[in-house]
Amino acid sequence: MDRPSLRHAWALGLTALLACLLASCSAQAPSPRPSQTGTEAPGRRLTWMLTRAALASVLSDPAARSRLDGAPVYEILQAGQSPLGAAGAVPIVTFSSLAGLTQAVTGGGLPTGTKAVLYDPEAWPFTPLPEQRDPAKAARQALRVAHAHGLRLIVAPALNLATLRPASGPRWQQFLHLGLAGVMAKEADGIELQAQSLERDTSSYAAFVHAAARQARAANPRVTVLAGLSTNPPGAEVTSQQLTAAIRATSGVVSGYWLNIPGRGPRCPACNAPRPDLARQLLAELP
Repeated sequence: MDRPSLRHAWALGLTALLACLLASCSAQAPSPRPSQTGTEAPGRRLTWMLTRAALASVLSDPAARSRLDGAPVYEILQAGQSPLGAAGAVPIVTFSSLAGLTQAVTGGGLPTGTKAVLYDPEAWPFTPLPEQRDPAKAARQALRVAHAHGLRLIVAPALNLATLRPASGPRWQQFLHLGLAGVMAKEADGIELQAQSLERDTSSYAAFVHAAARQARAANPRVTVLAGLSTNPPGAEVTSQQLTAAIRATSGVVSGYWLNIPGRGPRCPACNAPRPDLARQLLAELP
């Protein structure tokens, strides 16, 4: 995310990306061109990804809703869900396995208006072990399936994938050392960096997102980069000030954020209670 000015390069890139997504362009259509520096120009509207439930909760607050008006918004759906059809959100269906993604795409199991699919490999029971060990291979196959059906592919590799390979240091540093942002970005149209576990420490969050974004764009200069935030990850309570600080420290190198409001359950057994109020506060207070 060429030699013109940075602002001009960003404008061209975002226009191309949104035109492609909203028009459901074919896989052969050109992807947005990144800036030379791999940074995003100030003054733009951030892109937001939210699950169906999170989007519904955020839109219930007028101030938060106004923040999303006119901004690029992706509504993340589970297979079988219908989109809200609100805030001009672009439907995206998420999958944790290649088999689930392939079956839904080839079998017509996506809701009308779906523009992209999201592949979310993690070290958990919902992603087969071979895909955990080689997520890039699975993403490559997912990309072929998505493009064959006129869809874009976004990948969201979890930091815990690094635990399956020998490396030292904090998990986010292992992830970078193994080059996972780069190998995954090479096989996708967009990548979401799951940095939300770091958001309480702005310096670590920024260090990871900046380094992973550089790595992703070095592997695929046309890839769109997003970063993760969460209102209630496992551990100590998160504040709106911490979320705002994370955005301020990284908004120059990403196009936007996946704003998570997870519920406690099999996919997040250690999550705290959902905090939709924190998401609404964050969006309402952003400058």
